[in-house]
Amino acid sequence: MTPLKPPAVLPGARLAIVAPASSANPDRITRGIEALRALGYDAFAAEHAYGRHPPYFSGTAEDRLADLHRAFADPSVAAIICTRGGYGSNYLLPALDLDLIRSHPKPFFAYSDMTALQTWLLDRTGLVAFHGPMAAADFSQTDGVHLPSFHAALSGGLVQAGSEQGIRVLRPGRARGILYGGCLSILAASLGTPYAPQTEGKLVFLEDQAEKPYRIDRMLRQLILARKFHGVRGFIFGEMLGCDFDNGRSDRLDDVILRVLEPFDVPIAIGLRSGHVSRGNVTLPLGIEAELLLENDQPLLRYLETSVHHAG
Repeated sequence: MTPLKPPAVLPGARLAIVAPASSANPDRITRGIEALRALGYDAFAAEHAYGRHPPYFSGTAEDRLADLHRAFADPSVAAIICTRGGYGSNYLLPALDLDLIRSHPKPFFAYSDMTALQTWLLDRTGLVAFHGPMAAADFSQTDGVHLPSFHAALSGGLVQAGSEQGIRVLRPGRARGILYGGCLSILAASLGTPYAPQTEGKLVFLEDQAEKPYRIDRMLRQLILARKFHGVRGFIFGEMLGCDFDNGRSDRLDDVILRVLEPFDVPIAIGLRSGHVSRGNVTLPLGIEAELLLENDQPLLRYLETSVHHAG
């Protein structure tokens, strides 16, 4: 599918903060909005962004969906940023107004549970997904956001990331393709549903947190058995916080990944800080062409096209 690129976001633009899944700490939401305003954006909270609805949601499914639809439909809103992930976005999937969103494309920043929304919108409308910082989860933190990639993705620059953003080589090589993916557990959970990811033939990015190596093994095997890695060009794993063995030896997780993916003769990297990260959340536009270079001691993921377009 041809990428559906939203318009570039200009300085001072209006940003809607929405909560399509779990409720967030109110102080963190406020700090995140204040940080975005300090960057020069006119950030505001959607109606239910601060909401709390039993047992863990920010609002009813109808309320959360209405906030998201209003943000896309509002011509004054240039981009949409989620508060946090948690759980709950799968309740919105059946009623998402794809025609509305296709007609009003905007950068939609999210990760974690929102992988379900981002991949569905990408697969059905072509809307480029912005796998990157969220208001309460990242912008509320002093060093929570990798600003160069955030600004480049919004303004039309070419995003790139290397060893400074955590990338390490597990298997050398080079690959080129459409970058696609998100939270591993959410991708695996969608198998067998109409919302399963279209990872086949892509350059695949996978990340998660607090999933022990045997669970990483199981989810990768599940995707393999579902033939979701057919024709994959390469793999890039995230920082994988808390996904090590109990003794904290990250090389053991590396070994698990290399063993499970041994049948795939493609380059493999790990450590890219996007999504669940310790600091400096990198914005990764998903759905556009990128190149993974793992041939020397300077690993690099670089985009070959922009994630937005400029009017005119």
